[in-house]
Amino acid sequence: MYTPPAFRDEDRASLFATIRAARLANFVTATADGPLVTPLPLLIAPDEGPHGVLYGHLARANPQWQIPAIGPGVAVFMGPDAYITPSWYATKQETGKVVPTWNYISVHASGPVEFFEDPARLHDVVRRLTDHHEGERAAPWAVSDAPEKFVEAQLRGIVGLRMEITALEGKRKLSQNRNAPDRAGVATGLAESDRQSDRAVAPLIPL
Repeated sequence: MYTPPAFRDEDRASLFATIRAARLANFVTATADGPLVTPLPLLIAPDEGPHGVLYGHLARANPQWQIPAIGPGVAVFMGPDAYITPSWYATKQETGKVVPTWNYISVHASGPVEFFEDPARLHDVVRRLTDHHEGERAAPWAVSDAPEKFVEAQLRGIVGLRMEITALEGKRKLSQNRNAPDRAGVATGLAESDRQSDRAVAPLIPL
C-alpha cells in the first residue's frame, strides 16, 4: 500500500482497533489463474504469533481455498472514509490552488494462508466470530442456540481460514498534509454533512 510518511500508522493498538471495527474485509490471494478476492468477516487473535493471527471461513464451493496461493494472502480492512471537497479549505479563498481528495483509514494484513476442514476448529472459529459480532446486542444470539445437528450440517458447507500476520501496514489519510485552517475547514464541513459516513470522519481530523 502506497503510504506517504504523514499518513503512516505504525501503532499496534490503532491497527488492531481498525481491524476489530471493520465489519467486513477483502481477503485476497494471488494464484496462477489471477487474483482471487472474497469479502469476509475476519477475527483477529492478537496474542498469537508476533503480529497476531486472522481467522475466518469461506464457503466450501468457493474455489479460492482450492487454488494454490502464490506468496502470502492479504486482508484489506477499511475504516471510515469521506470525499473532501476543496470548498472546505481556507486555501481556496486565498489562492484557489486546491483539488478534491479522499480521506480514509485502511489496514493491510498479510501472511501465509492455511485452510482447514477440521470440524472442531471450524466450530471454534464460527463461535468466536459470532460472539464478536453479537457482543453489542442486548440479547445476543449464540451458536449454541441452534440445534447441534443443524450446526454440524452447516459446518460441512464451509472451510476454515487461518492467516498468521507477518506484515501489517496502516494508513490514516486524514488531511494531515494540510495546514491548520484547512484541517479545521474539513472537520467542520464533514461534521455538517448530511452523510453519516462523513460525520464519522469529522472527529478524526487532527486539529
